[in-house]
Amino acid sequence: MSKPKNVVLLGATGSIGKSTQKVARHLPEKLRLVGLSAHQNADALMELAHEFSPSALCIGENSVPSSLPPSGTSLFRGAEGLIELATLPEADMVLIAIVGTAGLAPALAAIRAGKDIAVASKEILVMAGGIVMREAKEKNVRVLPVDSEHNAIFQCLDGKNPETVSRLLLTCSGGPFRKMPKENFASVTPEMALNHPTWQMGKKITIDSATLFNKGLEMIEAHWLFGISMERVEAVIHPQSIIHSMVEFVDGSVLAQMSHTDMAFPIQYAVTYPERVPGALPPLDFASLARLEFSSPRFADFPALNLAREAGVKGGTLPSVLNAANEVAVDAFLQKKISFPRIWEIVEETMFSVSFLPDPSLEEILSADAEARVRARELSLLRQ
Repeated sequence: MSKPKNVVLLGATGSIGKSTQKVARHLPEKLRLVGLSAHQNADALMELAHEFSPSALCIGENSVPSSLPPSGTSLFRGAEGLIELATLPEADMVLIAIVGTAGLAPALAAIRAGKDIAVASKEILVMAGGIVMREAKEKNVRVLPVDSEHNAIFQCLDGKNPETVSRLLLTCSGGPFRKMPKENFASVTPEMALNHPTWQMGKKITIDSATLFNKGLEMIEAHWLFGISMERVEAVIHPQSIIHSMVEFVDGSVLAQMSHTDMAFPIQYAVTYPERVPGALPPLDFASLARLEFSSPRFADFPALNLAREAGVKGGTLPSVLNAANEVAVDAFLQKKISFPRIWEIVEETMFSVSFLPDPSLEEILSADAEARVRARELSLLRQ
């Protein structure tokens, strides 16, 4: 039997972190958590430390846990602590489930230390996909997708020549407003938008699923992960969320990955790859499924997909600007400072009011991110 894979989990107390815990409990012979981080939820992290006995923990600079870590477990803090965690000598893989830009520096540090990375944080590849994939190739490490859609494509492509790919088809539930008339969007509240029909996720990603920015960001991410041009990456509405994504090949054949919706599965596959091991997913009962539906997105009503495609095609700093503006706009919507449709407007206005660089360094990408946040905050204060 092969030894367990030593995994550092950044973002241990979030939704992806909790699914990773499930996998670690179910497959202790395959996955050992050697490092755990949480930004604010320090007490929950200490409980996990006593359960999994990792080598090290990392908490936010200002987090104050009410208990100490177990004996033999190091405690790091802040951004520097995430770097320490991501480069633990005993780690084989770093699973990055931190929302926002905070995962970028530890991802690059892990790659430079020769660790495989499993990516659940879209911002890493949206902002700096070219840099991340180039450095991973130079270090001969793997970038493994944890998002269910990208993990599905990864499974369908396994060992196949990218030149034989015609299209990547990312499936999308359509969110809670798939059938809502556009004229009703202005009345959408955060509570309505947080009621996702399929997945239980964090607030930010749930709002992104309602606007379809989540799918737009995934299109850019897929472009970098699989080396497929943006023109050949598409989204299709599939409300049952049984087919997680598809790959169409140049001969017209389409491969699809199907399973019940449980984030533990793509996490398990990424961690155990290239093995397939028994998991906790129930088998599909095709007779009870009865029907699988597909439709085209309402591009005019949900402009996120076209904005993301434009950012992905143009490249440079534009995806970083799109991502940053969206984060600010989503936060403003959750605080009820702006209306639901204003999210799209702020992103578009920010994209075309921030200076553009076609071939940026990492520092220039981060600078564009900061500039976009300032501009988006200004726009969020102007009008509803």
